[in-house]
Amino acid sequence: MDFEMLGLSPRLVTILAEQGITKPTPIQTQAMPHAMNGRDVMGLAQTGTGKTAAFGLPLIHILMSQGTKPAPKTTRSLILAPTRELAKQITDNLHAYTKGTHLKVGLVVGGVSINPQIKRLERGLDLLVATPGRLIDLLDRRAVSLGDTHFLVLDEADQMLDMGFIHALRRIAPLLSADRQTMLFSATMPKQMAELSNAYLTDPIRVEVSRSGKVADKVSQSVHFVAQSDKFALLTNLLDLHRDELALVFSRTKHGAEKMKKNLVARGFNADSIHGNKSQNQRDRAIKAFREGSIRVLVATDVAARGIDIPGVGYVYNYDLPNVSENYVHRIGRTARAEAEGTAIAFCSAEEMSDLRGIEKLMKADIPVAGGVPWSREEIPPKKGRGKSGGQKRPGQGARRPRRGNRSRKAA
Repeated sequence: MDFEMLGLSPRLVTILAEQGITKPTPIQTQAMPHAMNGRDVMGLAQTGTGKTAAFGLPLIHILMSQGTKPAPKTTRSLILAPTRELAKQITDNLHAYTKGTHLKVGLVVGGVSINPQIKRLERGLDLLVATPGRLIDLLDRRAVSLGDTHFLVLDEADQMLDMGFIHALRRIAPLLSADRQTMLFSATMPKQMAELSNAYLTDPIRVEVSRSGKVADKVSQSVHFVAQSDKFALLTNLLDLHRDELALVFSRTKHGAEKMKKNLVARGFNADSIHGNKSQNQRDRAIKAFREGSIRVLVATDVAARGIDIPGVGYVYNYDLPNVSENYVHRIGRTARAEAEGTAIAFCSAEEMSDLRGIEKLMKADIPVAGGVPWSREEIPPKKGRGKSGGQKRPGQGARRPRRGNRSRKAA
C-alpha cells in the first residue's frame, strides 16, 4: 500500500516522496480514504504513529482540488490543538506537505505577540492551526471570521478535555459553517470522548489502530521504587550512564522543573527546561537546542507531553508520576519515535503508589521493577500528606534500598 493507492493527488505524492515519505502508517491507511471522501472521522492511535498526516494530507488534497482562495480574515480549515508546542509541530508538518503549492498555512498561539498573527490573517488562510485561547482573542478582536471554514480538526482531543478547553470549543464550533467536515484524533479515548463526538461529528467513521493505553512496542519500561528525597541522586546516576543521548525528564510542577534544571546544570549536565512560566520564545529555543543536540537533557511539565516529535529521544524519565494515567502514555510516547527503540524509566515514591496502580490498570500490564522494592501499605502516607512533605524515607534508608526482586505490587 502506498499514498497513490490511497487516492492522494500525484502532486502530493511527489511532495511526500521528495521528503522520503513513501509508505503510509496504519492510521493513515485507514483514515485517509474516508477523510478524502468527506466523512467525519474519529481516529484513535498511540503517539508517534502519524496522526498529523492522517488528517493533514486529506485536507490539503481537498483544498488543492477546490482551486479557490480564502477571503481576507477567513480560513478555509481550522485545526485546534491543546498546546503551543503541538500546534507548532502540526504547522511545521503542514508547511512541509504544502511546499511549492498555493496553499497558505498559519499558526496562532498565545505567549507571543498577537499583532503579526492579525496581519497574517488579514490576507486569509487555507489552513489555520490554533490553540483555543488565542483563537478566541482573535475572534473577539474581529481579526478572523470562521463563517467560511468548512473543515474542523480536533487534535489530541482527550487532552483538550483534560485542560478544560471544552468551554472554548463550545464557543468556537457554532461560528463555523454548518456544512462542514469534522475530524477528531486522539491517543486515548476516555468516556467523555463519546459525548464530544456526538456533539460535533456527524455519523463519523471510527478508526482505531491501537487500544487506549497501549504504548509503542519498542519502548522498554521500568520503575524504581525510591523516596522522593532520593530521586534526584538516582536521576543523576542514571543520566551519567548515557550523557551523549537525549533524555526527557518529566516533573509534575513548573517550580520543580526549573529547580531540577538548575541542579542538573550545576552538576555538569547540558540541560534546559520548558514549562508554563517560560515564554513561548524560550520554550521554542529550548526545544530547538534539544532537537539539535546542543542540550542533552530537557526537563518538562506535561505541557510538552504531546508537543515534542524528536526521533532522537532515547530516554524518558517520569521523575514524578502523572496524576492522570493517560499522561504516562503520552509522556513515554516521546521516545521510540519513527520505529526507533526507546527507554522509559519511572520513579515511584510511597505517595505515588496509587498513581502507579492507575497507570498499570490503564495499560493492563505491570511495569517491570528495576530498583527498590514496592512500598507496603504501611509505608504509604494518607493522601493529605502529599505535596510539600517531599516524601518519606523508610527507617534506616539513605539512598535506595537493595533490590529484592520483582515481587508483585498487588501483594504489597
